[in-house]
Amino acid sequence: MVKLSKNGSVIMWISIIIICVVGTLLHFLYEFSGHNKVVALFAAVNESTWEHIKIALTPMIFYSLYDGYKYGMNGNYFSAKFISLVLIMVLIPVIFYSYKAVTKKAILPIDIMTFYLVIVIAQLAFYKILELPNFSYMIEYLSVVGLFIVFGMYMTLTLAPLKILYLKTQFLVSMELKVILSLNMYIIKSN
Repeated sequence: MVKLSKNGSVIMWISIIIICVVGTLLHFLYEFSGHNKVVALFAAVNESTWEHIKIALTPMIFYSLYDGYKYGMNGNYFSAKFISLVLIMVLIPVIFYSYKAVTKKAILPIDIMTFYLVIVIAQLAFYKILELPNFSYMIEYLSVVGLFIVFGMYMTLTLAPLKILYLKTQFLVSMELKVILSLNMYIIKSN
């Protein structure tokens, strides 16, 4: 357990700013690079939800070189890192698809605010978990395994995006809406 000093709090906010700035640059880097395939491993290549998750994960993973050096001996480091990365992977699509379900369209200012908000939440969670009493070795071990899984998913989804899964999801949502509308029409007719 490490209680963040005032200096640690400053480092936390600096890390948030660095990750947000690098993530923002990664949004445009692929285009600026002339569609370089190496850059495509780390930067957004399109406007899909996955690519927005990727441009948040990439600077978080690279920032691990610093925070691993600084906090790697903390008994909760791997759990904190795993949870912060999973928060990004969960919150970006949850927020995006939740507001899109209501508005029926993507709204750029909300997407931008979501990106920054999720990074802030993930980093705050990371630093708060470092301050907790040490988790068991089993939790830390499982977190290391989880980090390997996250990194494996990152590389797999980057090299072979799941377009089919997206299409299936869209089809299922469409079918679900049709079923709901049919049930509503049935209820209205029977009353």
